[in-house]
Amino acid sequence: MNRFTKWAEREFGMGERVIATLLAGVVFVVLIPFVILKESAAIDRWLHISRFDFGLINLVVGGAMALIGWLFAMWSIVDQLTRGRGTPLPVMATQTLLITGPFAYCRNPMSFGTIVLYSGLAIWAGSWSAIVLVTSFAAVLIAYLKTIEEKELEARFGQSYMEYKETTPFIIPSMPKK
Repeated sequence: MNRFTKWAEREFGMGERVIATLLAGVVFVVLIPFVILKESAAIDRWLHISRFDFGLINLVVGGAMALIGWLFAMWSIVDQLTRGRGTPLPVMATQTLLITGPFAYCRNPMSFGTIVLYSGLAIWAGSWSAIVLVTSFAAVLIAYLKTIEEKELEARFGQSYMEYKETTPFIIPSMPKK
């Protein structure tokens, strides 16, 4: 935990934050979806698993989910870069606790958006293997958030984070309480 807390102490300039976020974006918006779609197609062929193909429904539902997930994730990333003065990356963590904007709806809006985006792509592809890969990714991500990130946020932001945690859902958004 000390490593994360140490990393979080340094504030980086906007240029550094944007470059780091763009590089991470290549991994999370291009590379991981590409691997999920390519590998799931190979797994489906290898296991002789048929696609679930509902024609236009796959495209509309999957596409809408991917777009909504991407928008939600991007909203939270822009918030982290600007108001939080950090990035989604633990090595360039936000300098302030974000509790408004997308963070008013859930504590992990970027993760929610990413999972919805990947799920949308899996539905768009009509691949059962992609659904399994996305679910596995989500399970690992949630385990990380629960076991590492939440403890780091508690250490950095103390009582403020604890109060926020009490009143805001973990990953499934809900309307903020007034």
